Amino acid sequence: MKLTYHPYELELKHAFTIAKFSRTSTPLILLEITHEGFTGYGEASMVPYMGESIQSATSFLTKVEVTQFKYPFDFASIINYLDSIAPGNPAIKAAIDIALHDLDGKIKRQPCWKLLGSDLFKMPVTSYTIGIDTPEVLIEKLKDTVDCKVIKVKLGRDSDRELINTIRSVTDRPLYVDANQGWTDLQQSLDLCYWLKEQGVLLIEQPMLKTDPESNAWLSERSPIPIIGDEAVQRLSDVEQAGSIYNGINVKLMKSAGIFEGHQMIARAKELGLKVIMGCMSETSCATLAAAALAPQCEWADIDGPFLVSNNPFKNPEFSDGKWMLGNEAGLGLKT
Repeated sequence: MKLTYHPYELELKHAFTIAKFSRTSTPLILLEITHEGFTGYGEASMVPYMGESIQSATSFLTKVEVTQFKYPFDFASIINYLDSIAPGNPAIKAAIDIALHDLDGKIKRQPCWKLLGSDLFKMPVTSYTIGIDTPEVLIEKLKDTVDCKVIKVKLGRDSDRELINTIRSVTDRPLYVDANQGWTDLQQSLDLCYWLKEQGVLLIEQPMLKTDPESNAWLSERSPIPIIGDEAVQRLSDVEQAGSIYNGINVKLMKSAGIFEGHQMIARAKELGLKVIMGCMSETSCATLAAAALAPQCEWADIDGPFLVSNNPFKNPEFSDGKWMLGNEAGLGLKT
């Protein structure tokens, strides 16, 4: 078993602005794990607000002993081992987990989606995310979304209604919105929820601060649109509390430390009666295919990484009728 890795700067097509941050690129670690002639690919996407960096990821990897990864892989033991090295660091842990799942599929000559029990006939459409911007730039960005059936809109500022009105001036497609903890006034937020319902919005992610469960629960009880926990729901241990606060959760592999725990989070959410959206950070085709392997087990998907970047080092996965189209290739199906 051998692990190799290198840093990569993923460039965004447009400046990506949310309620409290803006950026034009995302640092990644791309890694490979080889075993008996097979190679598994993994990716860590480290958006700055999550607290990871090339330096922290590299430091973590120097402590990883690949001799711990015995085949056949015991993914529960592997994530426990990675957590024992250091707390946090979910993105670089996800990179290792994704590479091992890809490797496992290749050794077994089975696609990851099949090994995970997904039904491709249930693949949800994936949304295309539009960051906060001026009306002129928003309209320009929307020109790139023609193949997507749903638009996801970043909100969380005083310009929320203007932004939605601008989008509605050029498209009537359904919308998801993500306030990224940007809303503060409960009654104004509830009023906005009812207005957004009239505008064709299907869900709202993380409206209030993740550290304010009472306000998020209050809004979830009253909103005509499902309220989804995102920043507040990182790992499996967060799902239990989310059941009494939100109507659903956002699962991102870069938060969940990879496919194994992401799969567990989906299963537990279903037991609690929560709906699930499979999300992503700024990612290449590698992490996109990993998320797509689980997406058929979710109600919604927002895995649009390859659409938003200009230097994807891999070929884009096949996309048709608003959905990622997975095949029968062993592992992730990643094409270099």
